[in-house]
Amino acid sequence: MMLNLQRIFLKKISLPQILKEFYKVFEQNGFEAYLVGGAVRDICLNKKASDWDVATNATPQDVMKMFKFVVPTGFEHGTVTVHFHKAEIEVTTFRTESGYSDARHPDKINYAATINEDLARRDFTMNAIAVNLKNGRLTNPYHGQKDIKKKLIRTVGNPLERFMEDGLRPIRALRFASKLDFAIEKKTFNAIFDNEVQKKVLSISIERFRDEFVKILQSNKPSVGLKLMEKTGILQLFIPELSKCRGVTQSDYRGFHKFDVLDHLFYACDGAVQEKLNVRLAALFHDIGKPDAKKIVTQQALNVKTGKTENVETVTFYNHEKISRDITEKVLTRLKFSNDMIKNVGHLVNEHMFHYETNWTNAAVRRFIIRVKPENLEDLFDLRLSDMYGMWNQKVEIKYSASVGLLLELKERIKSELEKQNALSLKSLKVNGNDLIEQNIAFGKKIGEVLNHLLECVIEDPELNDKEKLLRIARSYVN
Repeated sequence: MMLNLQRIFLKKISLPQILKEFYKVFEQNGFEAYLVGGAVRDICLNKKASDWDVATNATPQDVMKMFKFVVPTGFEHGTVTVHFHKAEIEVTTFRTESGYSDARHPDKINYAATINEDLARRDFTMNAIAVNLKNGRLTNPYHGQKDIKKKLIRTVGNPLERFMEDGLRPIRALRFASKLDFAIEKKTFNAIFDNEVQKKVLSISIERFRDEFVKILQSNKPSVGLKLMEKTGILQLFIPELSKCRGVTQSDYRGFHKFDVLDHLFYACDGAVQEKLNVRLAALFHDIGKPDAKKIVTQQALNVKTGKTENVETVTFYNHEKISRDITEKVLTRLKFSNDMIKNVGHLVNEHMFHYETNWTNAAVRRFIIRVKPENLEDLFDLRLSDMYGMWNQKVEIKYSASVGLLLELKERIKSELEKQNALSLKSLKVNGNDLIEQNIAFGKKIGEVLNHLLECVIEDPELNDKEKLLRIARSYVN
């Protein structure tokens, strides 16, 4: 990314109208107000900023008196959220902090007198820049703009002290590196390996880790942050099942895979649709069961490299998709993802090994739709494409790929089947349990068995989905 160097060392910025009007309220009440945080960093990066965080010498009580709609989102830490002109603006009183016994919240908060004192408590220099809402002038005491120009992530002051204050900060450093394509300054990076820092990182709540992990997955290239997590040992701390995939080779004489399992998963995640978190999670975990499923079999086969039939070693991972599903659901449960997300991602992982061939019957296509479920089909195809991407760490060219060609063919056949609106579930049958009871065909548990048989018949031949035909089939089945 090329940065506009004329904007890097800005002394002053042009403020949007909403912030000018917001500041007037503070000015009328005799208070200062500064724009801080990610919005300022984005402005320095010549990006569009939209989320506004404001620091002020007004107390939360003062802010609640000045504005009509205020939510005390973090009142005990000096933070409230103001609803102003259809925007939510987070306002925090200048403060200093001391003691972080829970690895997250300061034991003691003191309101500070100046913006410089407030900036001194912040994590990284690129986040320790403020814009005076009175005149747009920048306050930059820790040379954050210079580090932005160098594309460097550096702590404010001693990195060990900053990281020991909050165990999430090392993970935030990795996330920023992934999101912004920045490097982590050497002393800052080395501090992450400190034993006490690692203990502090491990002490954070699993929800805080999960939220940073998700942000890494949603970056342009998740593999950057994921590899940094592995290198710093943070991956082993929170997702050791992924670390286990390092060094598990997949390639044999057939030449299917270029990378070991872990790199393949990292690159598959890169290749997944950025806007679909469920697909990126599935891409990252779809082969996580391979270390447990791996077997090496020696057999006679044609060695494509030599052109001769000889004893070759074949690497197999039979049923790894089921093992991967179980591990995936266990990990996502531990990370406290929602039950819907766990179920959906596990299902995608379980189904990712489908092998379509042109000779599939229409009934086979219908069975595939039923097994995967119509609402999951597009995500499963996206997962398959990300799997292909992860094999070589590059996008597959459609016109040169037989595999992609087959995938497109299957999509067209599925589209055709769905347009026909054939019966794909028990609800779609022209008979139900009451019909079977009225005709004295089946009762109790037998009803479900008969209905499932009828559905199988209709899947094989949609023309059979007629009430009289189905009742005849049902009578024949029970007799």
